[in-house]
Amino acid sequence: MSDRGRSKPALLAAALAALALVLAACTGPSAESATPPAGGGGGGGDTEFDPEAPLDFAVITHGTEGDAFWSVVKNGAEAAGRDLGVDVTYVSNGDPGAQAKLIDNAVAQGKTGLVVSMANPDALKASIEAAVDAGIPVITINSGTDRSEEFGAIAHVGQEEFIAGQAAGERFAQAGRKRMICVIHEAGNSGLADRCDGARDGFGDGEVTNLQVDIANPTDIEARIRGALRTNPDVDAVLTLNSQVADRAVTAAAGAGSDAEVATFDLNTDVVDAIRDGDIVFAVDQQQYQQGYLPIVMLKLYRENGNTLGGGQPVLTGPGFVDQSNADLVRPYTERGTR
Repeated sequence: MSDRGRSKPALLAAALAALALVLAACTGPSAESATPPAGGGGGGGDTEFDPEAPLDFAVITHGTEGDAFWSVVKNGAEAAGRDLGVDVTYVSNGDPGAQAKLIDNAVAQGKTGLVVSMANPDALKASIEAAVDAGIPVITINSGTDRSEEFGAIAHVGQEEFIAGQAAGERFAQAGRKRMICVIHEAGNSGLADRCDGARDGFGDGEVTNLQVDIANPTDIEARIRGALRTNPDVDAVLTLNSQVADRAVTAAAGAGSDAEVATFDLNTDVVDAIRDGDIVFAVDQQQYQQGYLPIVMLKLYRENGNTLGGGQPVLTGPGFVDQSNADLVRPYTERGTR
């Protein structure tokens, strides 16, 4: 069954079961000489798996320098490395071709585990499969759920983007909203398209229009959203897919004289403050710290004890929601860079 065909309770159950396994494995005995199970990827390739190789992992994402979201992923991965005594290198590049080269470099450098986000899976396919064939276990995160197993990864950690978007659309529909703009800030990112498709599905009879902007040009983001709201004054909901875009959407709505409610995916301190002030109605939280932290735990367990997680299903970190009911609880964690 496809990810979109599964019910939300089933996905939640899978996530809870997976996290329970993480906790159980972390408290159990290690077996450094254990051989990972056959056919699980990352060792099922052309090169024999070496259980004695050092734990030297690379996290390679499609994030951009200074992006608030990916800095939290990085914090999670590096914290896991410190906690577990594992060498962790974090690198990122928003260009798919450049990201593929980073994966190739990690293989050439002899990294013994890879964590890769796949916003543009086709561009990374050959590089990930080469890593698997070199006997390196790969865990995908954040994007590319549907292609993870195909490429030979042992697991995927993240959020089901269609279902998260669906939940956001349902929230707006329940609030009586009828016309929504879904703001896509990164062209070619399949996960963002899935979010908007899900929002459209969850919005029911409401109308959803996608608006393409460029995350690298904040002034243009604000101008495009403001222009869309002025052109379509009946729009009463704006869904952004990035915490940094959310702030621009709030300013744009005010500049357009629009009463449209703004919601967003992902958190930072500014978003939480805007939620507390009533300028943003909610944020979809995929808890990206876990997308950095958990894969390092999983790779260590795989290399030392042959453990895998998920049973062929993604290990879910979201969606959760932050609104005025829990913003005060979450804010200290955004300040320290873990939410």
